[in-house]
Amino acid sequence: MRVAATVAVSALSLALVTGCGGGSVDSKESKESDGQATTAAKALSAAELEKLVLAKGDVDGYTVGSTLDNERFAASKDKLTVTDTACEPVAHVVTGFVPGDSATDTSRRVTEEKKPTDTASKALEDLSEEEFEEAFGDALSVDLTLVSLSSYEGDGATATMKSLSEAVDGCAGGFTVKSGKEEAEYSKVASEDASGAGDESVAFAVTGEENSVVHGAVVRHGNTIATYYTVNMGKATTGGKYTVPAAVIDAQAAKLK
Repeated sequence: MRVAATVAVSALSLALVTGCGGGSVDSKESKESDGQATTAAKALSAAELEKLVLAKGDVDGYTVGSTLDNERFAASKDKLTVTDTACEPVAHVVTGFVPGDSATDTSRRVTEEKKPTDTASKALEDLSEEEFEEAFGDALSVDLTLVSLSSYEGDGATATMKSLSEAVDGCAGGFTVKSGKEEAEYSKVASEDASGAGDESVAFAVTGEENSVVHGAVVRHGNTIATYYTVNMGKATTGGKYTVPAAVIDAQAAKLK
């Protein structure tokens, strides 16, 4: 039991929880003219995105690293099937992909740094059952965020935000995603307060299997979109409150100014 639990903690990743949700939209009136400018915009190159995406040391209290293969539900977006195509923008976010038809994209894994607890210094065999349960739950209560940057040709970024907003509003009853023999059901999409960063932003929470809840936030900066998908295993499965870390959004937004 304890060995299995320890393995589960060490293998913790975004792929361990499936779920998604709806969201609110925040757009800045002072930047409405930006939508016209993006019509002729040229997508950033892969090399340019690599310079802009979060890197080690950019976010205090978090570790930035490469993404893992199992952090996406499918090998590629075209291997993913969504029961309702109108829900694809939200489905893509909560399965580890960027929304819309991007020209280029890149991603990073951002993990909250946990402070050691009093039980952390004890060997597993020395923990009481109560201490073990507490330590296990604490180890799972870490914010893991998949941060992706994607760039679009022309008005692709604004069109993507529009379709995402519509998906958040229209897919409140959930959807199902499939890839090969794998299937995940999402029962609810719920709107959340958008960050207000960038030119426009959308935020949502999604309820998946066993009532686990994950969170997504998408922010447009010109013709580049920053996508955030956060899961906290300890809280997602117990109803604890969490969201996409503001510090992560702010740090990425600062690099896109």
